Amino acid sequence: MVATFISLHILYVSDDSDSSLSEVLRGVISPIGGVKGGRSAPLQCVSVADGHSKPVLCVDATDELLFTGSKDRTCKLWSLATGQEMATLKGHPNNVVSVKYCPSSGLLLSVSTSYIKVWDVRDSAKCVRTLTSSGQVLSGDACAGTTTRTITFAQGEYQVNQIALNPSGTVLYTAAGNTVRIWDLSRMQAMGKLTGHIGSVMCLTVGQPVLGKDQVITGSKDHYVKVFDVAEGTLGSAGPAHNFEPPHYDGIECLAVQGDVLFSGSRDNGIKKWDLERQELTQQIPNAHKDWVSALAFVPGRPMLLSACRAGMLKVWNVDNFTPIGEVKGHDSPINAICTNSRHVFTASSDMRVKIWHSKAWKKS
Repeated sequence: MVATFISLHILYVSDDSDSSLSEVLRGVISPIGGVKGGRSAPLQCVSVADGHSKPVLCVDATDELLFTGSKDRTCKLWSLATGQEMATLKGHPNNVVSVKYCPSSGLLLSVSTSYIKVWDVRDSAKCVRTLTSSGQVLSGDACAGTTTRTITFAQGEYQVNQIALNPSGTVLYTAAGNTVRIWDLSRMQAMGKLTGHIGSVMCLTVGQPVLGKDQVITGSKDHYVKVFDVAEGTLGSAGPAHNFEPPHYDGIECLAVQGDVLFSGSRDNGIKKWDLERQELTQQIPNAHKDWVSALAFVPGRPMLLSACRAGMLKVWNVDNFTPIGEVKGHDSPINAICTNSRHVFTASSDMRVKIWHSKAWKKS
């Protein structure tokens, strides 16, 4: 179990007074009692993680651990077994917009402005490297001295919007500006770049390898979804293998891939379903939500897609025929991110909470 590697008495790193209460009060995951309309709802909220002092922007999870990033400039680690917050990782220059945990290495990656902080959480919450959007590698915590919010960027640096790992956890992809940088995580070294978008790359995901190459899928403010086939050790600039047509009517906010099926969600309120093998659009729902589609995720082991929007609605769809299964008012504020583990769905919201949901379609585990 990964959880056993992590110390439960991690010291909090002093940062600033932005969230001074967290020095005293650690977050907690509280179970929820009876659910209104629970019988008909496709998902039931079973518990809520409270602890952040500002909107929660990103979330990642294993079966034992939960990771959250927030506008309060912190990343939190939670034990799903005990329901307790285990650590607060501080020193981010601004909002924490993306967080990813790599089970194979025990490294946690958190993104703020043009920096990707690499934490070793197996023993203590220590930032061991700081990566930058331009490809620099800085030893230790290059942001540790940050006391006020940083909104300016060093020359040549851009806001990192999202990061993704390949399935083996050996390669990191970081979207900044209109490019995606490739990193060899085992050597902590920048490799090549993926180019071709004319707008900022807002989201990316990595599918299953095809003929030994990572299948990297990107969504951009330029309304387009692109697919890149990335061979191991790629250097220099690589263009897309495919450009999906037709584009969305507005910027793309989220992607979800499973096998040859890809879904893209947009600020145009619509969701498109693509066939990666045939490289074509198979279905689309123009007004899937009444606001920006902000997050997508598959339910593990079930033919179900989850979608969420800025209005706080959480919808469940049949993956095979892209028909609605049901919906639930997830939060009263925007839902900013969704992730799943083998048992639960996690929704991160601007209401400063992460809700944990169970699907009745899942077998009891």
